[in-house]
Amino acid sequence: MQVTPSPTRPAKNRAILGQLSDMDMRLLQVFKTVVECGGMSAAELELNIGSSTVSRHVKDLETRLGLVLCRRGRAGFALTGEGQRVYEETLRLLAAVDGFRASVDDIHQRMGGQLELALFDKTASNPRARIHEAIALFAEQAPEVKLVLHVASINTIERGIIDGRWQVGVIPAHRNSPSLLYADLFGETMQLYCGQRHPLFGQPHHELDWDALRQWPFAGLGYHSPNMALSHQAQLTRSATGFDQEAIATLILSGRYLGFLPDHYAEAFERRGLMQALAPERLQYSCQFVSLLRRSPQPGRAAQCFYECLVKAHQRVS
Repeated sequence: MQVTPSPTRPAKNRAILGQLSDMDMRLLQVFKTVVECGGMSAAELELNIGSSTVSRHVKDLETRLGLVLCRRGRAGFALTGEGQRVYEETLRLLAAVDGFRASVDDIHQRMGGQLELALFDKTASNPRARIHEAIALFAEQAPEVKLVLHVASINTIERGIIDGRWQVGVIPAHRNSPSLLYADLFGETMQLYCGQRHPLFGQPHHELDWDALRQWPFAGLGYHSPNMALSHQAQLTRSATGFDQEAIATLILSGRYLGFLPDHYAEAFERRGLMQALAPERLQYSCQFVSLLRRSPQPGRAAQCFYECLVKAHQRVS
């Protein structure tokens, strides 16, 4: 998604936003979907309305706000600077509305509405993860709550929980924030891999150590994580960056880079002879996955219930 500079307009052309109506909220929801889908045509399937109607809603919102929110044309869809700010404020507003609904449900001693759960990627193939069991437990206890699952990076999930966009998160533990509550869930083993075309593929690895690995280009995650911490500690030569496990796997498969992947995720590539773990008994690290919940304001009953279901599902395994 691109952000283009906003045009300057005389102040007299700017609309003054008064009270927010239900229609304003609807227009903001449409605008949010358009941004996240990357354009009007892509959003029509998500919204189940025609692209001309989507375009008219966005135009109505621009008129209502007195702002140009996006550019659309042959060059594609791009937010203006003002559109980016309105999108960010829309996320905050909608999160606050969801929080209000959750609070009203709490007053009525019921669980309803929508619960936003954010997971770090490639957790489903981990045999130690029992997130699916937690979902089943939660669905039994809160059948009226609609679950929405997101996959994102560690830092994005932390920010999303703190600002209220998402209610519960699951990430690898790497540092603690005083704004969040943590509970241990399950572990994961990260092995160092090379691709089939790499010079180390099929070679003896008994002499490989961290010092020897510094001569080889390394592909690492581009944000604060156990992956980044270890690569810095071992002084590996990071020559390529990915922002999820799929990206790291693709870089490894090129045969140009070494990289860490969860052993359960890389297993399918190994079976096909596309990857090989290097000295798996030595060149590895373990990380612990934790669940996240915001400390303040106090999460709603549905969020607390799902958090407890996560802990309970993984205690059964322990």
